[in-house]
Amino acid sequence: MIKLTKRQDEILQIVKQNGPITGKEIADKLSLSRAALRPDLAILTMSGSLDARPRVGYFFNEKIKVKRQAERFLYQKVNDYKALPIVVGKSTSVYDAIVQLFLEDVGTLYAVDTDGHLAGVISRKDLLRTSLGNRDLNELPVSVIMTRMPNIITINPEETLLEAAKKMIQNHIDSLPVVKEMDGQRNTYLLVGRITKTTITRAYLEIMDEKSD
Repeated sequence: MIKLTKRQDEILQIVKQNGPITGKEIADKLSLSRAALRPDLAILTMSGSLDARPRVGYFFNEKIKVKRQAERFLYQKVNDYKALPIVVGKSTSVYDAIVQLFLEDVGTLYAVDTDGHLAGVISRKDLLRTSLGNRDLNELPVSVIMTRMPNIITINPEETLLEAAKKMIQNHIDSLPVVKEMDGQRNTYLLVGRITKTTITRAYLEIMDEKSD
């Protein structure tokens, strides 16, 4: 996205409120000459922010507004939208994990060790598949059925919502654990949050519904 100058922002506001409007009329409102304004109008037109028609004048390009909102969404940081992870201990029984899943109304649980490090991921499918077998769910720990490192798809807080969405789509999963890598410890991560498809959809709707200035 092109960063606009203060004058260019002022021009956009004038055109939004008064368009279509001629270059001379814009110059008069800013108390400038048309020659002084010409470079700014050229930049705004080439960037797509403004459209110009002969003998009509300049008018605001609504499509650029949508594009900028979409770009703003794509590059939001995961850290700004992450939610608290729903965690269980590695030794938690599958039965208690199922109860936790329904109580919290989530699709994924994260297993952690005593240091709060991510140890595994337990999905709704994992729990359903296990519950269909002839096993005592009160005696079976989640550590037996969870996905372990290095097979867990993670994301760090500084990655973008676009990167999170790509990982979920490419790996056919509904959520990602947000983690911070521990220095000098391979495949050891501190669990700091979660990001889901629902989170990303909500963020998209919030940003696209924002009124432009």
